[in-house]
Amino acid sequence: MTPEEALSRQVAAALLTIGAVSFSPDRPFTWASGLKAPIYCDNRLLISYPHLRRTITEGFRQIIEFWELEPDVIAGTATAGIPHAAWLADRMELPMVYVRARPKAHGQGRQIEGRLEPGQQVVLIEDLISTGGSSIAAAEALMAADAHVLAVLAIFTYGFPEAEMRFAQAEIPLHTLTNLSVLLEVAREHGLLDERAMTVLEDWRVDPYGWSEAHSE
Repeated sequence: MTPEEALSRQVAAALLTIGAVSFSPDRPFTWASGLKAPIYCDNRLLISYPHLRRTITEGFRQIIEFWELEPDVIAGTATAGIPHAAWLADRMELPMVYVRARPKAHGQGRQIEGRLEPGQQVVLIEDLISTGGSSIAAAEALMAADAHVLAVLAIFTYGFPEAEMRFAQAEIPLHTLTNLSVLLEVAREHGLLDERAMTVLEDWRVDPYGWSEAHSE
């Protein structure tokens, strides 16, 4: 097992242990997007566990080192990416900014908070990737400010083809600490999922939109 694979399994196990991931094959969750899903991942719980925060921060630092990224600034997506961006920026002794989903409706109307100079190289931190839309929008806001987005780093991805396509079209690399495949493998090893639940989750993963439509009330 490579160090990257070991870290991926460690992060997946941590998410399961603290209850950040919930499974409900029979009564699907409704995501903010309206999509129905038999799984819900809430990485915000990580901020309450200092040792796991350090694991995530060190994992991001290792990704930056492995891919030889040289950011001038660490950016976080509002709101869930902000704390992890802050811890990483502190670890690397770099400036930090964060990106709102949309410009403020008052004051100076900023979408990017913090000091970002034209031409600076940025690594954008996200907590979770589903369709990739919000991450790409944040990256585009940074690029509109004349920054160069080196990559998006996230804790977890569902691995949707739609997200992969969006990042490819935007020509922005995406690197994640763990993913759905690893998470399901670890969950099954820990006895958290039976074969029926695994079948439901695999069906959903293959066609999340079709599965959602079939399970909408």
